[in-house]
Amino acid sequence: MARNKTTRRSALSLIAGSATLPALATPALSQSSIEWRMVTSWPKNLPGPGITAQRLADKITSLSNGRLNLKLYAAGEIVPGLGTFDAVANGVAQMAHTAPLFWSGKFPAAPIFTAAPFGLTPIEHITWINHGGGQAFWDKLYEPAGIKPFMAGNTGYQMGGWYKKPVNTLSDLKGLKIRMPGLGGAVMTKLGALPVALPPSEIFTSLKTGVIDATEFLGPFSDAAMGFHKAAKYYYSPGFHEPNGTGEALVSKSAFDALPKDLQQIVEIACAAENIFSLGESEWNNAASLKSLVDKEGVELKEYSAEILTAAKSATMEVMQELAGKDALTSEIVSSYQQAAAHLDPWSKISIKAFLSARG
Repeated sequence: MARNKTTRRSALSLIAGSATLPALATPALSQSSIEWRMVTSWPKNLPGPGITAQRLADKITSLSNGRLNLKLYAAGEIVPGLGTFDAVANGVAQMAHTAPLFWSGKFPAAPIFTAAPFGLTPIEHITWINHGGGQAFWDKLYEPAGIKPFMAGNTGYQMGGWYKKPVNTLSDLKGLKIRMPGLGGAVMTKLGALPVALPPSEIFTSLKTGVIDATEFLGPFSDAAMGFHKAAKYYYSPGFHEPNGTGEALVSKSAFDALPKDLQQIVEIACAAENIFSLGESEWNNAASLKSLVDKEGVELKEYSAEILTAAKSATMEVMQELAGKDALTSEIVSSYQQAAAHLDPWSKISIKAFLSARG
């Protein structure tokens, strides 16, 4: 018993003696704090990607105990929503939260890293990036800009879009002005529509005022927050143009390489954790928001007709073939993506498709 008491006293003495250590270490920790700017393509705290961006910045700051302190700037606060890539490449910010589909003008293959029409589902996409060679191609694509990309958010399956009038046949798409970036926009062009490039912050006003006739964005969770149901009542599925919603963290390669190894790992792990957490968050909230849009807002759910989907699938084959012809690296990326789809498809049919059919 005496020995136990001595042990307790010794432990208490050690604790008491070390109590001043954090106070002594704090000034040094503060002096060594690294400050990063993080710009985004999203309105501040937008449900879905805006929340993801803020949570990611907070998580990195917290996990590093303030040694890497991220200050988030929403779209328009430092640079426009579509200026985030250049901001990181040019050193205006050390990090960004955005989506690869915005950079087709810089890198033709970039949209694939968000989604491709009739392509990989969210889990299939994550599998390709992490286990099928996708990350290495992504790194190589952005390397000339001095940027390291990470998956850092996923809004899940996308909806097909909001339309002011029903689109039942291909003739209904002719001349229709629709906000649809990425490869989906290229498909819509082949179907006779007129895709319009708009940053997220300008979509609602453009839809409301008639600058565009239709728009896609994400899923019900984010779409409801953007208020699209106040300007268009017809909500279409499936989102054939984007069956996945990968967002990206863009990190300055020079800034990342200058970090100690443990801080590099914190950035990587925080991005990976947020990627899968946000996917679950989107799935849960998409279900709730869809119900609310239909039951409370009078939104009318529609399905694209077989005629439109068949034509879109044929157009997708043309778009992907044309994309592969852009340059050697793009061709390799398209091939890798398509090989991943071919590899995963038999298992997805046996696992996901068969189970959902059985579940009813």
